[in-house]
Amino acid sequence: MNKTIRRASVFTLLLVVALLVRATWVQFYDSKALADDKLNRRNAIEQYANPLGDIIVGGDAVTGSERTKGSDLRYKRTYKDGELYSSVTGYSSQVYGATQLEGIYKDVLDGTDTRLKNPLDTVTDKRADPGDVVTTIDPAVQKAAYKSLGDKKGAAVAVDPKTGKILGMVSSPSYDPSDISGSSDSEEWSALLKDKEKPMVNRALRQPLPPGSTFKLVVAAAALEDGLYDSADTATDSPNPYTLPGTTTVLKNESASAPCENATIRTALQYSCNNVFAKLAVDLGQDKVKAMAEKMGFNTDKLDVPVRASESVYPSDMDKAQTALTGIGQFDVTATPLQMSMVSGAIANGGELLSPHMVSQITDSDGDVLESFDDADSRRVMSEDTASQLQSAMETVVEKGTGTNARISGADVGGKTGTAQHGENNSKTPYAWFTSYAKGGDGKEVAVAVIVESSDAARSEVSGNGLAAPIAKAMMSAALER
Repeated sequence: MNKTIRRASVFTLLLVVALLVRATWVQFYDSKALADDKLNRRNAIEQYANPLGDIIVGGDAVTGSERTKGSDLRYKRTYKDGELYSSVTGYSSQVYGATQLEGIYKDVLDGTDTRLKNPLDTVTDKRADPGDVVTTIDPAVQKAAYKSLGDKKGAAVAVDPKTGKILGMVSSPSYDPSDISGSSDSEEWSALLKDKEKPMVNRALRQPLPPGSTFKLVVAAAALEDGLYDSADTATDSPNPYTLPGTTTVLKNESASAPCENATIRTALQYSCNNVFAKLAVDLGQDKVKAMAEKMGFNTDKLDVPVRASESVYPSDMDKAQTALTGIGQFDVTATPLQMSMVSGAIANGGELLSPHMVSQITDSDGDVLESFDDADSRRVMSEDTASQLQSAMETVVEKGTGTNARISGADVGGKTGTAQHGENNSKTPYAWFTSYAKGGDGKEVAVAVIVESSDAARSEVSGNGLAAPIAKAMMSAALER
């Protein structure tokens, strides 16, 4: 063999070896990455080849699957009362992916979760029948929230303080996930993205805003736990008017005639006295207020229910004037409705905070439980005595204070209103807040938080009692009747 032929043979052999090595690498090392690539249409074809499992509310499926026409994606997701439950389910789209419970439990719902496989499925690598996601949502509470919010922009959350189960979660305006579940819904998708009201944002979990006077509950808890005052009925050292430290700015109260000078914590909650809680925050110092806020759930970016909630924030590195403003839930304090329901829930539950969650069980196609979440984690955030005093003070707010619209006959109801200023020089319409709890004679309990970001009410009529408390009352009434 001459030299030229020999070299050509060796070169050809090296090319063959290189091809074999590359094929082996792709087959054994890159295969999973290629299979999982979001641009690999085979994944979507396989995912939607059969009906998906369901998300269950109150024993009934609020999701389904529908046979498609003229598409290699044989089934698409459908939703029963889609707008009512979108803040719980999220969406599952053939084109745009999946969010919330649809996304978190995608493997369960499409049958790829390994826990669903029986021994034969494992041997044959057959896709298992899909499982279901059983939620903690109570249909009556959900409907009460949705109906009461109506056309108002805002959100509401209801939690069982004894178990941490989320009984209702609504964000308004809402949307119907069925409109974007197929493969030809680009116009609907674009319209939702361009909507200035952002209907796909879950305001209950994902939009922290200034909590206003509802945050006074956190400051009150910090003051009682610290021993700054012996009880909620001890007179405080609270001048009225109160000038923010180091400034000439006078902090006003909503009602000039309210008995806020040196008021007790009970009276200060009843009339929502800004001077008292601003002074309390300064006297405690930002570190002590922050410590109580963090016990309640602020300043964590890992609050999963199992959908991850946005971080509610109590700020650091403030001067005394800024610290004073945090005492009334302003400056850079932000909170989600979920967070403020946790505050009321901890108070209602004797100072013990149960981790909120909206999934009860994961089941296979036969209804057998694969995973249960009924035993929630808990932690003590304040003493029973502090919680008891705050319950009594919150009930005074509802009985004869700023929260009378939340009264429920035959139930013990405690609450706190909030009107949060925002915009440059407070130029925008305030947010109306209400956080509360209710206890029925049969032992049933519920904690609620509601925010109304905007409504058709005139600016002068915006208040937590006027806009948010009736929504909370409807939800609490439904929860106590369950």
